[in-house]
Amino acid sequence: MLSPVDYLLWFASVFFEAAVVVCLFRSRFLTWYLPLNICMLGALLIGIGRFVALHHFGFLSLQYRYIYYFSDALSTVLLYFAIMALYQIMFKQMKVSQYIRAGSIFLLGATALFSYLVIRDHKTQLLTRFAGELSQNLYFLGVVLTYLLWGALAKLRETRTRLVQLILALGIYFSVSAIAYALRNMFSDLPVARLLVQLAGTFLPLAWAYTFWRVPEEARLALARLAAPNPNQ
Repeated sequence: MLSPVDYLLWFASVFFEAAVVVCLFRSRFLTWYLPLNICMLGALLIGIGRFVALHHFGFLSLQYRYIYYFSDALSTVLLYFAIMALYQIMFKQMKVSQYIRAGSIFLLGATALFSYLVIRDHKTQLLTRFAGELSQNLYFLGVVLTYLLWGALAKLRETRTRLVQLILALGIYFSVSAIAYALRNMFSDLPVARLLVQLAGTFLPLAWAYTFWRVPEEARLALARLAAPNPNQ
C-alpha cells in the first residue's frame, strides 16, 4: 500500500507539472520549448492516469503493473525528446537541427533494439520486460546525453540562465533516476530506490516551474558581465 509520503510526492509532482504547462502556455517562447511542454503535459496526464488506475485496480494488480511500466517507458521517451530539444536550442545558431533530429531518432531506435535483444529470451511478460528495459536504458542514455550537453554548454561558455538551469535540473533528474534503477537491480524491492524515483520525479517539474516562472529568457549569467569589455578601459 502507498504511504502518506507517496501521496504527498504524487500531488506535488502533478502540481508542479501543471505549473510548467501553464507557465509555458503563457510564455511567448512556447514554440522554443514546445517539446518540454509536451513532456510535462504527458507526465501530468500519466500521473493522473496512474492514480486512477491505482484506485480502480489496486497497487498489486496486474493491470496497474502493466500501466505503470508502459507509462514509465512513455514518459522516458518524452524526456528523451526534451533533451534533444535542448540540444537544438543550444546549437540553433549552428543550423544543425536536421542532424540532431536524425541522430535522436537513430539513438532511440538503437536503444529500443538493444533493449529487445536483452529480453527476447524471456517468454513470459515480454512486453512488460521490454518496457522496463527500455526505460532503464533510456535513463542511462539520458545521463550521458545530458552531461555531454553540459560539457558543450561549458565549452561554448553559454550564459543563458534559463537554458543552464533547465539542463542542470535534467542532469540531476537523470542521475538520481539512474542510481535508483541500479539500486533496484541490485536489491529488489528496496524502499529507498522507489523513494529516489519519486523525489526525482518531483524535483524536475519543480525546478523547471521555478525556471520558467522566475527566470526571464533574456537573463544571463554573471560570466557574461565578467567577459564583457570595460568601457572605462
